[in-house]
Amino acid sequence: MQVDRGSYPDARTPWDHAAWRREAMGWLVEQLDRLGIEETGEARVRLRPWSVIVRVEAAKPLWFKANPPGSAFEPALTQRLAELVPDHVFTPYAIDRSWALVPDGGTLLRDIPREPRHWAELLSQYAEFQRALVDHTGEFDRLGVPDGRLARLPEILDQFADEGLRKRRPELVDWCDELATLGIPDTLDHADLHENQVFAGPPYRFFDWGDAAVAHPFCSLLVPLERAADQLGPEVVPRLRDAYLDHWPGDRRTLRRAADLAIRLGAINRATSWTRLFPGNTAIGDAGIAEALDRLR
Repeated sequence: MQVDRGSYPDARTPWDHAAWRREAMGWLVEQLDRLGIEETGEARVRLRPWSVIVRVEAAKPLWFKANPPGSAFEPALTQRLAELVPDHVFTPYAIDRSWALVPDGGTLLRDIPREPRHWAELLSQYAEFQRALVDHTGEFDRLGVPDGRLARLPEILDQFADEGLRKRRPELVDWCDELATLGIPDTLDHADLHENQVFAGPPYRFFDWGDAAVAHPFCSLLVPLERAADQLGPEVVPRLRDAYLDHWPGDRRTLRRAADLAIRLGAINRATSWTRLFPGNTAIGDAGIAEALDRLR
C-alpha cells in the first residue's frame, strides 16, 4: 500500500502497530466481501495525527476511516445523520466502533471554481440541515458528541491557562448570556465547515464530523466565513452571512447580532476540538488551540 504521511512524518498513529493494522484491514476486507466489491488497484493510506484513512480503489471508490478516541463518535453520528437528513450526508456502508467505510462523494467544493454563489448556496442548505436537527440534540449527546452549549462555554474556557482570556472572562460570559436570551435553539455544529469537507452540489453534502459539537448553530459560521473571505475577499462576508441567516426566524438586526456573538464564541469549541484530538498537548494541538483562542483576544 502507498502510505502518505503528509506534513507529519513523525506522527504516531494506530497504523504503526501491526496488530491494529491486521484487525482494521481484516474488517475492511470482510466488508468489501459482504458488499461484493472487488478492488481494482492498490489501496492508498493517508496518515494524519487525527485519523487513519484508506482509499479503496474499486469501480466506485470507497474510504475507510479510523478516528482517535477524541472523535470516536463520528461513525455513529454520520450513520444517524444519514438517516435524518439523507440529502446532505452519505450513508456509510459499514461502521464499527471508531471505524467507518463510506462511499466516495465525488467532486469537492475545493475542486470547482469557487464563486460567492457557491458559498451562499452551501450556507443556505447547511442552515436548513441544522434546523432539521434541532429536536435531535439529545440523541447526539447519547452518541458521545461533545457538549458545546452556551451554558458550558465559560467552564470550557476555564480549562485554558491564558491570562488574557481570564481577564476577559466576564465579557465572554456576558456574550453567552446575551446570545442565550435571543432564543435560537441548539443544534449540531460541524465546527470545521470548509471547502475540503463539502461535496459540491446540488445538493451539497457535508462530511468529516470529528470536530462536531452540540452548540449554538451560528457558531458554525466561524470557519466558512473566514475561508470565503480569504478566497474571495472580506466584502463577500455580509452576503454569505445573510444567506445563512435568511433560514432562521427573527428580525435581521437580532440575527446579525446573534451571528456576531456566536462567531466569536465559536472559537472556544474550535479550541476544544484540538484538546480532544491532541490530548497530549502536542505542538500541533497547542498551535491549533492558540490559533482558535486568538479570535477571542
